[in-house]
Amino acid sequence: MEKLSRTIKELAEKLKNVDINKIVAVKVNSVIKDVNTFVSDNDVVEYIMEGDETALEILRHSAAHLMAHAVKHLYKDAKLAIGPAIENGFYYDIDLDIQLSDSDLLAIEKEMKKISHNNYDIIRKEMHKDEAIRLFEKLNEPYKVEILKEIKENIVSVYEQGDFVDLCTGPHMPSTGRIKHFKLLHLAGAYWRGDSKNKMLQRIYGTAFFSKEALEDYLKKIDEAKKRDHRKLGRQLEIFVINDEVGAGLPIYLPKGGILRSVLEDFERKEHLKRGYNIVYGPTILKKDLWGKSGHLENYKENMYFTDIDGVEYGIKPMNCINHIMVYKTDMRSYRDLPIRYFELGTVHRHEKSGVLHGLLRVRAFTQDDAHIFCTVGQLVDEIHNILDFIKDVMDMFGFEFKLSLSTRPEKYIGTIEIWEMAINALTEALNRKGLDYNVNEGDGAFYGPKIDVSLTDAIGRQWQCATIQCDFNLPERFDVTYVGEDGSFHRPVMLHRVILGSIDRFIGILLEHFAGALPFWLSPVQVVIATIADRHNVYAKEIGDKLRDIDIRCEFDMRNEKIGYKIRHATTMKIPHCIIIGDNEVDNRTLSVRLYNGSQHNNITIEEYVKQVKDLNNNKIIDYWR
Repeated sequence: MEKLSRTIKELAEKLKNVDINKIVAVKVNSVIKDVNTFVSDNDVVEYIMEGDETALEILRHSAAHLMAHAVKHLYKDAKLAIGPAIENGFYYDIDLDIQLSDSDLLAIEKEMKKISHNNYDIIRKEMHKDEAIRLFEKLNEPYKVEILKEIKENIVSVYEQGDFVDLCTGPHMPSTGRIKHFKLLHLAGAYWRGDSKNKMLQRIYGTAFFSKEALEDYLKKIDEAKKRDHRKLGRQLEIFVINDEVGAGLPIYLPKGGILRSVLEDFERKEHLKRGYNIVYGPTILKKDLWGKSGHLENYKENMYFTDIDGVEYGIKPMNCINHIMVYKTDMRSYRDLPIRYFELGTVHRHEKSGVLHGLLRVRAFTQDDAHIFCTVGQLVDEIHNILDFIKDVMDMFGFEFKLSLSTRPEKYIGTIEIWEMAINALTEALNRKGLDYNVNEGDGAFYGPKIDVSLTDAIGRQWQCATIQCDFNLPERFDVTYVGEDGSFHRPVMLHRVILGSIDRFIGILLEHFAGALPFWLSPVQVVIATIADRHNVYAKEIGDKLRDIDIRCEFDMRNEKIGYKIRHATTMKIPHCIIIGDNEVDNRTLSVRLYNGSQHNNITIEEYVKQVKDLNNNKIIDYWR
């Protein structure tokens, strides 16, 4: 960090300890700028190098513009909308009369490489907004004109590279030649500004990295993710379907999926009961007035469904909080009663847009492992600690590592800033007292309170947001929730909203992708298949099956008139953890041969040894298939 003058590019050329070819942008007095920015003697300058996290976002934003440049070369009538960098890549929305295909993406990518090879300088120019409007009207870019007309500032910036110009605030890479390692991934539809009343545009997704190795590594992960796609696995393993006749975003669980859900939900009930939670249930619809009182009508209405009964309007619940408040208010509460913890596997409905629906990961009807804790201010930090411990216990059981983030007050919120500060401070204190690392997501809290979000990391490094802890001083105030304190007067409790797995449906989708469909023994809908070599082995097989079912092991028989190799392959295709093979040797010696999904084999096992093994795997929630 130094105080310098002239352009950044000129300065870097004179510095021995800075590789000019690795500079992406600079921070001038903490503001990110392009490398051709002029600085004065009093400016404080920091270089943003290729290895920095910010640099990757700048690269991808620049790659989006490179892609738009290539599109304009190939399709003269294309009209450009927006092209931001996003997590893991970028996209650009384009208005084009012809429907693009995957082969067109290859042509666009080829043109991008030509533009990159030409190594055009990427030049920022500032101009008056009216001048920019005239420029983009001349270029027949109506979406850019629409954006410009809504900009309040009089001076705007555009970027030029070769014969291409685009509206952008920047910053960008110094030249197109610095954008070398990119790949266009897929196409999608997107309404202009996300409004279904507007025109449907074509969205081209891509990604970019600073090295060939990083790009190849990412593409391998994408291929692996495709193999793990829970929608494909859901059909293959007979877990769930989504039927157009029923409606988008409304999953139907098949028998094996029903068992999987049941196992997860039974696990949840037991874990909550032993931690002092009370199980409750509430209705799916509540009078609209309650949703007004809670603030949902003002802040969440677009995500809700409504219905009319006998002239009275009702809202279908998108959350379970009001039901739990009503349970609390059925009796007068004392400070001696607190904390009170209510738990419900509550099904909720949310009006998600069609474009974001994705298998079980984004649906319109789902079940949450939802709980609400009513406690005193003095109990608050301990209760948050208990929840964090609960989350860790469960994530360890599934083998997930996770990260924490603190989300603060959003633009749309209820309550006073003072109340929000109290809630944020409570969450912050709880995290700090635990000595936990966390990031801060400014403005990403719920409308009624700040929250701690938990993002787990799956087998191929993807982040999934699941558990959350929300601290709420507002709803107790709005619903006049009270308890009688030691002084005999009424006090207001604090309300903690929390989930551990989050949406059960979404968590099932995550599990299928994390384990590539090969679920741990205790979770698998079918834990054991007993395959016989010949009909004469069926009696012994049924005896084994009865013993396993007596200890709650989920098993099936494969007594079809097929070769044993075929039966083993079928069990492997269905990703069943254990395949017991019964032949003459097993019948004569009253033993078992067990083939595990991972291919290992355990022969000449006694029935007693096997029963002990599967009890251990089941009762202790072991991830491995054998121990």
